[in-house]
Amino acid sequence: MIEKILTLGLGKVGTLVGVLLSKQFEVTGMDKQKPHYPYQLPFEVITGDVTDVVLMQRLIAEHDAVVSALPYFLNKTIARIAHQEGKSYFDLTEDVDTTKYILGLSETATAVMAPQCGLAPGIIGIIGADLAKDFEKLRSIEMRVGALPMYPNGEMGYSFTWSATGVVNEYINDAEAIHNGKRKQVISLQGKETINIAGAAYEAFYTSGGLGTMCETYEGRVDKLDYKTIRYPGHCDLMNFLIHELHLKNNKQQLEDILKNAKPEVEEDVVLIYAAAEGWIDGQLKRNEFCRSYHRIVIDGQSWRAISWTTAASLVAVIEMVANGSLTCKGFIRQEDIPFEGLLATQTGQLFLTGTLAQAEVTQ
Repeated sequence: MIEKILTLGLGKVGTLVGVLLSKQFEVTGMDKQKPHYPYQLPFEVITGDVTDVVLMQRLIAEHDAVVSALPYFLNKTIARIAHQEGKSYFDLTEDVDTTKYILGLSETATAVMAPQCGLAPGIIGIIGADLAKDFEKLRSIEMRVGALPMYPNGEMGYSFTWSATGVVNEYINDAEAIHNGKRKQVISLQGKETINIAGAAYEAFYTSGGLGTMCETYEGRVDKLDYKTIRYPGHCDLMNFLIHELHLKNNKQQLEDILKNAKPEVEEDVVLIYAAAEGWIDGQLKRNEFCRSYHRIVIDGQSWRAISWTTAASLVAVIEMVANGSLTCKGFIRQEDIPFEGLLATQTGQLFLTGTLAQAEVTQ
């Protein structure tokens, strides 16, 4: 049973996770410093160092579940403590190595171990699997996600709407894909294609981590499966120049600093989610598609960026499903095993139906 939840990391996404969870659960939020938001948070906030193992053991033991909205490199320790204490664990990581570590822990877990519960990886895998489920024989699954500024400027056409550390990590590390029926590694920032959504042209290219565990799940079942990040045209070539030609892949911190200085955060953003699956039904080749754009919404009188609420809502909806018994309460949860209809049926998951809280209000 999940009643008390510890949420670690109170940036924009972590704070909204706490806000949404507090509508149904008893929530304690923790960060190194108390966040200074111009509004009252509806849950208890404490301060502390998440690298203090003794402190984290005590706090996690006092709760039924822990949610990590921390940078990916802090998640292994939190997951290990949750595993030791027999508590459910959820996070937003896109880091492949971290996920493999948590998968290993899950083999002896007495509670849920559910990493990658955000946007990509996260709901994009849930959607991709939902599109593919009706085919008797699969040919391909394509998944594309973009978190973009509404009003891009400059040749890069980008401003940060989420962690610069996460962006750099997914641009530098190799990506996984299935091509010609074989699971393989592909180089991030390669495989550039043009994609048209509602009459507007974008580019999409490989980035690391977006598929989660899908290649393992679908190996031997599909000819082609891949994930690409959507950006405005021109972005991919410039990032290749910085990372590979200038060799900044060898200095992640310097690359982060350059990008954050050049492209500060913006408040007006859009999240694009596109997925398609092809295969055969009754001998006929068919194609299923999903395409949505999500914008800022208001929750409890506060405006939240699209990247914040889509990421937070996906995670919270999964926790709801575990709590209400519609998902397993023990072991590893793969995003592709989560029914999309079930996620949309949760109080928080209803937000994805319209993208506006006015039509999908969540109340206590």
